[in-house]
Amino acid sequence: AGDVQLDRQARTATAAGAEVELTAREFDLLWHLASRPGIVFTRAQLLDRVWGFEFPGGTRTVDVHVGQLRRKLGRPRLIRTVRGAGYKVVP
Repeated sequence: AGDVQLDRQARTATAAGAEVELTAREFDLLWHLASRPGIVFTRAQLLDRVWGFEFPGGTRTVDVHVGQLRRKLGRPRLIRTVRGAGYKVVP
């Protein structure tokens, strides 16, 4: 997505050629969003697909992780909030 590159096998992310240190959950969330750019995923879908059925936390967890990704990548507009719906990656 743009100048953000993901390597799924190495589980690494780079932004503008510089490696970005992500937690395993942050990487999984970014991979899931970036694998279908432009598609809106609800918080519930992201919880199910990234955290799994048994995650006891609420949907606010997704918001916190998206905020961390925006900050770490230095690309706040890469992951867009779609009001009342969820999140999507915009390359």
